[in-house]
Amino acid sequence: MAAVHPFFTQLGVRHPLIAAPMAAFSTPAMAAAVTNAGALGSLAIGAATVAQSRKLIEETQALTAGPINVNVFCHPPARRDAQREAAWIAYLAPLFAQAGIEPPTALDEIYKTFIEDEEAFQLLLELRPAVVSFHFGLPRAEWLAALHAAGIRTMATATSLDEARRIEQAGIDAIVAQGVEAGGHRGVFDTEAPDERLSTSVLVRLLAKHTQLPVIAAGGIMDGAGIQSALDLGAAGAQLGTAFLLCPESAANAGYRAMLQSDRAGSTRLTAAISGRLARGLVNQLILHGEAAGAPPAADYPVAYDAGKQLHGTASKAGNHEFAAHWAGQGAPLIREMAAAQLVRVLMAEIDEVVRSR
Repeated sequence: MAAVHPFFTQLGVRHPLIAAPMAAFSTPAMAAAVTNAGALGSLAIGAATVAQSRKLIEETQALTAGPINVNVFCHPPARRDAQREAAWIAYLAPLFAQAGIEPPTALDEIYKTFIEDEEAFQLLLELRPAVVSFHFGLPRAEWLAALHAAGIRTMATATSLDEARRIEQAGIDAIVAQGVEAGGHRGVFDTEAPDERLSTSVLVRLLAKHTQLPVIAAGGIMDGAGIQSALDLGAAGAQLGTAFLLCPESAANAGYRAMLQSDRAGSTRLTAAISGRLARGLVNQLILHGEAAGAPPAADYPVAYDAGKQLHGTASKAGNHEFAAHWAGQGAPLIREMAAAQLVRVLMAEIDEVVRSR
């Protein structure tokens, strides 16, 4: 394998690999195992309270002396619209009936955006993870300056060249180039703006050519050949999420794991029906219902997520996982079940094999 980019080596990371921060599914055990294997492990705290975030970060830091990446959500606060939310609840009523519960009378904004969360910002300054990454946008300039002053490196997700340029202008250290193949939430800054839905390969080439920052390829990459392809396109490294979901350290439950190991792994869709923001997941009944002709627009993010979580929380107890957020990228059929550290070793060996075969 060629020399690793300074972005990684300066962090003490030996491999050009990041395990993606996956809210609710990345765990301290997985993040630490990936870091201890020479890559960069990640935690996602965008869906966690500050107390939960502290516990996650401190547990991880107790398991590894190496660097970790902590990811936060920088989305705009939800646009509350009582009529739109009521219409969404009414539209989901048949699914609530199927789950055996009454629809809620109202929905909550279940996640607080980082851009308004002073307490979460202070927590990061106190615990000082090696890297803090941003999804859905950027934090205020003075917070970014304070993180850098504390010696924290930063990354931010871009789905377009325009977003990448804004990231570069803000002084972020690296860009995560999220192609449309990626599982989970699409990191667009402005959900009302046109979205070209660029593939990972096209986006990486654009950003490598038109920005000066190291580019981390993300989306549809599941093996060493995919990582090496991204490196060949000009990426400094690759970020893999779906590839780690079957690791025993992942918090994915039995239903999620069964879906990923079934033929349904080959059918994913970008949808706002689960959370109110476009995200790619395994197609299920909630997605099909929410995307059906005549469906009203979902409540805004993360308000719509409240409905989805209530549905899944009840139905899953009866073994029904048709209302779950089973996020997965288009490469899901390539998933392999093994320990996180072993997966890192296998991925690096696959890269070496690709290089040797040239």
